[in-house]
Amino acid sequence: MSVEKNIKVSVLGATGMVGQNCLRLLENHPWFQVVDVAASERSSGKTYKEAVGKKWYMDAEIPDTISNLIVRNVHDYGSIPDNVTCVFSALDLNEKQDTRDFEFGYAEKGFAVISTSSANRQTIDVPMIIPEINAKHADVIPIQQKNRNLPSSGFVAVKPNCSIQSYIVVLEALKQAGYLVDRVQVTTLQALSGAGYKALTNLDLKENVVPYIGGEEEKTEKEPLKIFGKITDDGIIQSTELNVNAVCTRVPVVDGHTAVVHLGFSNEAPSLDEFKSILSSFTAEPQSLKLPSSPNLPILVLDDVDRPQPKLDRDSGKGMAVTVGRIAIDTFFDIRFIGLSHNTVRGASGGAILVAELLIEKGFIS
Repeated sequence: MSVEKNIKVSVLGATGMVGQNCLRLLENHPWFQVVDVAASERSSGKTYKEAVGKKWYMDAEIPDTISNLIVRNVHDYGSIPDNVTCVFSALDLNEKQDTRDFEFGYAEKGFAVISTSSANRQTIDVPMIIPEINAKHADVIPIQQKNRNLPSSGFVAVKPNCSIQSYIVVLEALKQAGYLVDRVQVTTLQALSGAGYKALTNLDLKENVVPYIGGEEEKTEKEPLKIFGKITDDGIIQSTELNVNAVCTRVPVVDGHTAVVHLGFSNEAPSLDEFKSILSSFTAEPQSLKLPSSPNLPILVLDDVDRPQPKLDRDSGKGMAVTVGRIAIDTFFDIRFIGLSHNTVRGASGGAILVAELLIEKGFIS
């Protein structure tokens, strides 16, 4: 599909960490132009630079194209520029139902909403997409529009939790090669940035490991089932062919989620050499479409005994590739490995942008 590289977008929750990262990644994007930023009422009416103040968390400076934009109140639909067609929502309200309603409020106005929030991930007619795995789930959008009487340009799509990004694409690569994983035991070592700025400045998290993250294990266990689920007339039903058991921990790393993963297969397991070959050669729709944010290879396999490491490997593929190492035969399962992904790029803003790129190519955003 031929794409006009001139799609006007808005970022909701633009002053927060995920919103800031979204703005950073959208700067000089070949398809998108940010023409609107929105945040809470206390930030509205200020220039973006004034609203952010000293709480700009990115390494690079605020983009010049964003700095002087006037921040809009996110609840003020009437003042959004007429030429905006797509909004990236990096916002969570106090109650999940309020966030669900807020996102569909924008969809009802005819906007394509790409959200990083967890609020609508389990909503049956909302696609939760990792483009290398379940691009076909975009086909649920017309069902959503019919169910909710939305205009033809309005819908909500979401990206999944950051904690599953460092291993779930491995399951898809194996599935396409004919090796079906039916059970996963995963222990995540999640970076501080996944909990926002407050975690980065919390002295209780320095030199410490927190063995529990509220709600994270439930998301890690449930979301893969929807991603590998099937579309029905009502929406997406969860897969019954996969079981995931998770332990999620917070570790004193700034960026980069690590996962220790044990896989069991419903049929025979591949040899280790075949396992590595399958992962190393895997490509999917984002690569064939040459989407701007897609890495050339979604999975990078490392043979070094001490890799992957967040400091060394989280930025692979501009933060969009998954790095896999320590591949070995497992005593109780079949194969184990360690996976790593960049939680604020692939796991959040970059993942949302990739979803939007996919939906452009599929004709849902124009």
